Amino acid sequence: MTKTVRVTILDDHQSIVDGYRYRLGQFPGVEVVATIMLGEELEPTLEEHPTDVLLLDVNVPTSQENPNPYPILHTIPKLLQSYPNLNILVISMYAERGLIRSVMEAGASGYILKDDQSAISDLGNVVLSVAGGGIYFSQKAHQLYAQYLSKNSRELLTARQLEALSLSAAYPNCTTADLAQKMSIGHSTVRNLLSGAYVKLEVRNRTAAIAKARQLGLITPEPPTPSM
Repeated sequence: MTKTVRVTILDDHQSIVDGYRYRLGQFPGVEVVATIMLGEELEPTLEEHPTDVLLLDVNVPTSQENPNPYPILHTIPKLLQSYPNLNILVISMYAERGLIRSVMEAGASGYILKDDQSAISDLGNVVLSVAGGGIYFSQKAHQLYAQYLSKNSRELLTARQLEALSLSAAYPNCTTADLAQKMSIGHSTVRNLLSGAYVKLEVRNRTAAIAKARQLGLITPEPPTPSM
């Protein structure tokens, strides 16, 4: 039996929330379990409603009394520490390279721009991909993040990224939480290492990243098939 992917939405525009609910409601295997409009509601909502994928706007008021945007860069690592199997997909109107970089380094699994009609129309498949450990970017967001990576990292993959991919190849059934434990680092750090590797390798999930890294000779190749 296929597991239902549970989704929580944080966005302060009801029309946008309704649009997401409509898109996801048409998609079998995905269930919206909660929608909220204020940042301070996020942690209690996740406690009450187990969630696999969180759709997260970056510019939501903190509370009724505090209209300032909630601290997303503080919130993402904190949530991933509390919920190691949670996947966070940021959906924003802001195409800013620094913000994209920051949320990905905090541990998000992707960044979609609200005017990306293709991604929004295919939101069900995007959610399933992210729930399965993949990452997803709008094309423009991907270009901006790739520019940052190429500017700040001349080598193809860092030693730590190669370590994460090597472990992933050796233990294909490990979750990111399992990998974090093996590497003795934070769960959000592993997500950041893998998502950065996916972007550099121009792939969207762990299986494809392992295959591409092997093809490029960056990690140990797949063992030969035993002859009969």
